[in-house]
Amino acid sequence: MTGAQIHYELFIRRTPGAAWVLDMATENRALATKTAEEMMAAGKVAAVKVTKESLNPETREFQSIAIMTLGAAEPSKAKPVREDNEPLCFTPQDLYTVHARDRIGRLLEHWLDRRNATPFELLHRPDLVEELENSGTDLQHAIQKIAIPEAQARGKTVHELMRTFQGLVERAIERILKDSKKGNLPDVDKEGFAKAAERVSREPERAYLLGAGVAASIAPARTWPDKVIRLLDLADAAPVVGPPRGLALGVIEQPLAEILGSRAGLDELIGKDLDLGVRLAAMARLAAAGPVAALMKIEPAVAKIMPPETVATQRLAKWLATEDFQAVRVAIARRVLRELTGPRRLRPNDPTGEIETLRALAMALTAAAGSLVPLDEVQAAFVTRSKTLLTPDFVESYIGRDRSAKDEIEALMWLAENVIGAVNKRQAGRYLASAIGSLRFEKELRNGPDAPGVKLEVLAQLQRGVARGGLVPEDYGPLQAKIGDVGGQVEADAKVVTTLARGQSAPALRLLVLLRMAAGEISPIGPAADRARAEALKLIRQDETRNDLARAPERMGQVRQLMEQITKAA
Repeated sequence: MTGAQIHYELFIRRTPGAAWVLDMATENRALATKTAEEMMAAGKVAAVKVTKESLNPETREFQSIAIMTLGAAEPSKAKPVREDNEPLCFTPQDLYTVHARDRIGRLLEHWLDRRNATPFELLHRPDLVEELENSGTDLQHAIQKIAIPEAQARGKTVHELMRTFQGLVERAIERILKDSKKGNLPDVDKEGFAKAAERVSREPERAYLLGAGVAASIAPARTWPDKVIRLLDLADAAPVVGPPRGLALGVIEQPLAEILGSRAGLDELIGKDLDLGVRLAAMARLAAAGPVAALMKIEPAVAKIMPPETVATQRLAKWLATEDFQAVRVAIARRVLRELTGPRRLRPNDPTGEIETLRALAMALTAAAGSLVPLDEVQAAFVTRSKTLLTPDFVESYIGRDRSAKDEIEALMWLAENVIGAVNKRQAGRYLASAIGSLRFEKELRNGPDAPGVKLEVLAQLQRGVARGGLVPEDYGPLQAKIGDVGGQVEADAKVVTTLARGQSAPALRLLVLLRMAAGEISPIGPAADRARAEALKLIRQDETRNDLARAPERMGQVRQLMEQITKAA
C-alpha cells in the first residue's frame, strides 16, 4: 500500500449490541480520535471505533485498520450482517476527503478542464460553486452518473439516491456561500499566508478555511504553470515550524497533487509539444529529484533524455527534493507508470530513440522505486512497455531495410538486452533466431569481401553477444551453435587453421593465434575452434615450439592462460 491515500472514519454504537454507524470521515487522525474520546466521556454513545482507511490508487479499493476502540465490547452472539445501504457521504465535510475529491474530479472532468480548475478549487471557491449550481445540466449529470452505480450496489432506486446526493450538494453549496457572505473565509493575500495559517490552526474546520484562502489566492492564474508558481509562493511563505506549518503545507499539497496528477496540468507544466518519452523523463525527475540528479551525473543516457527545466519545474523540483509533498511525488510517479502501460509511443518517429529512452527511464525509476512506488510495480510497467517493442511493426521500423545481416543481428541483440520479462525475452530470442538462422546471414559471411580472419572475429563477437541479452541458455545456446557452424564454414572455405599451422611465422606466435581461436576470442566456439585446438595441441608438442617459448617467457604465460580457458570451456 505504498503511496496509498489515507483518511480516518469514526463509527459509533449508540446502544450495546447495536450496529456500527459512521459518524465522521476526516483526514485528520487527531481530530477523529479526540472526537471519539469526547463522545465516550460525554456518555452519548455505548462504544466508538476509529479506523484508518487506505485507498489503493490502482484498484480503487480501501484497506481498513481499526486504530481505536472504546466502550462496550463486541456482542458474543453472532448477528446477521446488516447491509450498508447508506450513501458514502453524509455531510458536506465528507466531500473534502481524498477519495471524494478524486470522484468529483472524474465526474466533472470536462467542466473543470474548461475552467482550468481542480476539485480542490471547486470545493473551496464560492464563485465556482455558484457557476456550477447555475449550470444546472452539468451538476445534474454528475449526480446522475454517481447515483446509478450506487443504486445498483446498494439496492436502492436511482431517484432515491439522486435526491440524497442532491440534498448533500445543496447543503455543501449553502455552507460555502454562507461562509463567504459572512466573511469567514480568510484572504491569505491580504492577511499573509503565515498569519492566516496560524490564526485558523486553532479552528475545528482549519483545513477547510485555509483551503478557501489558498483557492482564492490561485484563482487569478489562467494557466496550470501559473497556479503551480502561486502555490509554491504560498509554500515559501508558510509558517516556519509547528502545527501551522504542517497545516499550511498539507493544504497546499492537495491542489498541487491534483494539478500534477492530471494530464492537462502536468503536460502544460512540462511541455505539450514534447514526445511522451521526454515528458515521462521530466516527470521522473520531478518525482525523484535527488536520485535522478545523482544518476544523471554518472549515466549520460539519462541526462540525454531530460528536457530543459522551466522556472516552474525548477522551483517545484527543489520543493519535491525535500520531505514535504509526498502525495505530489506519488501522484507524479503513478502517472508515469500509467503512461508506461498505455499504448502511446515514447518516440513515435524514432525506434532507436524509443529503446534508448525506455532504458534511461528504467534506470531513473528503478533508482526512485521503494520510496514512491513498489519496485515490483515499476518492473511490471516496464514488462508491459517491453511488449510494444516486440510487435512486428515496431521491429520492422527499427531494423529497416538497408542493414546488413550482421548489423541486423547486433540491433536485435541490443533490443533483447533492453526488454524485460521472460515472455518478452523469449520473443526477442525468436527474432534473433530468425536472423541468425537465415540463409542471407550465412551467405553474407561466407561470400562477403572481408578477410576470413575478420569474418571469424565478427562471428566470435556475435556469439558472445547473444549470451549477454538476458536470454535463458535454452534460447541462446542454439543461436551460439548456429553462429559456430557458420564460423566452421568460413574457416573451411579459407582453410584458415591449416594455413596458420603451416605458416612461416615463429612457432610460438602461430600457437598463440591458434589458441586464441580455440578459446573463442578471435573465432566462434564450434568446428573452427575445435580444428584450431587440435592443431594447437600438435604444435605445442614440437621441440621447435617448446624452444621458441623458452626464449620468450611472456608468451609462455599467455599460452598457459589460454590453455586454462580452453580446458574450462571443454
